[in-house]
Amino acid sequence: MQLRVAPENPLEWLALKTNQVPIPLLHVQMYFIMAKAVMEAADAGVFDAIHQGKNTAETIAEACSLHLRPTAQLLTLLVSMEYLVFEDAQFRLTAMAQKWIVSESPHSVHAIAVYNNRVAWDWVSNLGQYLRSGKGMESHEVFDEKQWQLYQDAMQSVAKSEVREFEKRVPISKKATRLLDIGGANGQYAAALCRKLPNLKATILDLPEAIGKSSLPSDVLSQISYQAGNALTDDLGENQYDAVLLSNVAHHFTESQNQELTVRIARSLRKDGVFIVNEFIRPALNNKPELVGSSSSLFFGLTSTSGNWTVQEIQAWQRAAGLKIYKTIRYFTIPGMAMVIAKK
Repeated sequence: MQLRVAPENPLEWLALKTNQVPIPLLHVQMYFIMAKAVMEAADAGVFDAIHQGKNTAETIAEACSLHLRPTAQLLTLLVSMEYLVFEDAQFRLTAMAQKWIVSESPHSVHAIAVYNNRVAWDWVSNLGQYLRSGKGMESHEVFDEKQWQLYQDAMQSVAKSEVREFEKRVPISKKATRLLDIGGANGQYAAALCRKLPNLKATILDLPEAIGKSSLPSDVLSQISYQAGNALTDDLGENQYDAVLLSNVAHHFTESQNQELTVRIARSLRKDGVFIVNEFIRPALNNKPELVGSSSSLFFGLTSTSGNWTVQEIQAWQRAAGLKIYKTIRYFTIPGMAMVIAKK
């Protein structure tokens, strides 16, 4: 997926075509304030207030305890970004905003907007230092208790946006009875698979801090158990699981850590068991880099001293561990996301 400047008339089209538009100016002056505006609006409750019937700048500002003049400026920007429409002197949510940013929507990514606003936004100021030193930060090591909760809420909202397609397309045998979900404290993936496979029992292995801030859906409590620990050091056993899922975790680990972990995962699988690496993929430069994978790779490098991996790199770990490459499934609904799957 790419974000593009879209012309609205023939003259603008011509200006873009002939390289007369200063695109870097849009990136450095417009895009960063656009991102911050959405985060602040979500955090202040602007979208929820409009959902609840507050439709004028005055009533929205009052409901959110905001100053009227900057609120009006914010709302105007959100109209231009197509989060809102302004009709009959009232602001209303677009269908996109109603589905994806209102906090009570079952599809909402509201929680990650709040997390990025309160926690991750400040980290981005360290990007220059990361570029010069090559040393990022281990974000999980600096979270306080409140930040852990914000992080887990954010990870749950991200997982909810992915899990519908994941559950439909993941190739796990209907006969599978044991799943190991590494780093899946949000519970969304394990819960979806347990609903799909009533005989499946899932173990979620994650850090104690992550587990302490998570809760499972009540309808699958009997099928899922938590195990507090560290996948990089814990014994995963031998011939234990029909499937092992590593979702949105590999980008936190170095190449050597991922290689060693894959060897232990291969040992833990039963015959014909599958190992699924569910990740944003770093695009290879011989193809046109895709925006989501390339931008998230830089962000994860900054915040986890690692970053995204290419499909070829992930498959190299799997081959080295004695697994057979099975297939790679790229998401239709989540640009840059893929399941890289190997079998024992």
